[in-house]
Amino acid sequence: MRVSLKSVSGVDSVDVSLAKGLAVVKMKPGNTATLKQLQNAISKNGFTMKDSAATVAGEIVVANGQTHLQVSESNELLTLVRESQASSDAASLAGKSVLVEGIIPEAAKGKMPDSIRYRSIKEEPQK
Repeated sequence: MRVSLKSVSGVDSVDVSLAKGLAVVKMKPGNTATLKQLQNAISKNGFTMKDSAATVAGEIVVANGQTHLQVSESNELLTLVRESQASSDAASLAGKSVLVEGIIPEAAKGKMPDSIRYRSIKEEPQK
């Protein structure tokens, strides 16, 4: 599992605990890895990507009444789902670069994760 995840371009480090059923993957800044690449690396070893704590950089996009996170350096679009204790409303940050902390839920079998339940959203300073 470790070798498979480490082979994904953009992965910085991998710590796997089979006893806990947990893999901690740290990504390099500015990486272009996708959830699909990570999910494929996990599934080819016979495992399933479960609910995953994540910190994701991107831009807030509002379309068709839904608020999404356009993940930096990729074409991935994650629907933002506010957790009850989340302090900020994502839609108010439309068009801004942000850092989102939350949980990417386990996807249905054969599907890709497509949302993030966020606890916090912080606006990133302009570069």
